[in-house]
Amino acid sequence: MDLRFVAPSLRRLDLAGAEVLVCCLVQGERPPGGVAGLIDWRFSGKLSRLLLRGFVTGELGEVVLLPGRPKLPFDKLLFFGLGEAKGFDERVYRMTVERILERLAGLNTRRAVVELPGRAGELISAERAAAVLLEITEERPEHDSWTLVESPETQRVIQKLWALDRRRQA
Repeated sequence: MDLRFVAPSLRRLDLAGAEVLVCCLVQGERPPGGVAGLIDWRFSGKLSRLLLRGFVTGELGEVVLLPGRPKLPFDKLLFFGLGEAKGFDERVYRMTVERILERLAGLNTRRAVVELPGRAGELISAERAAAVLLEITEERPEHDSWTLVESPETQRVIQKLWALDRRRQA
């Protein structure tokens, strides 16, 4: 898998160039945080209204597909529910990453921009998130390119881990 990075801002996301944007929702978090919050802002509160109506909940295991165009340059927006923040742990992270991989494969997606589960609220460290992602994707080579939504500081941490893993595999 080819790994790239984009900063968490609408301007940067607009330039990312991918078919699908993946982000996560924490149950009970209002307004939504992370990339979901940016999308909500761009869509003039549409996501917040869907949350208020109960159409979207952020419940653990929930997956919601919405169109991204014309307000965003992505064909599809995939939202993955993480459950409540207090219940988030590595098991939830692993389960959600596996579910993301399955959904992207089911959509025949070759390039995606992905907000890793729990990273927006620092519910999991960048190091641990990257290590588990490496472990899971080693078993699933079918994904071509992911662009991770991370701050520049965190990008460097993940890039180092990714480079070490590639050297180890070579």
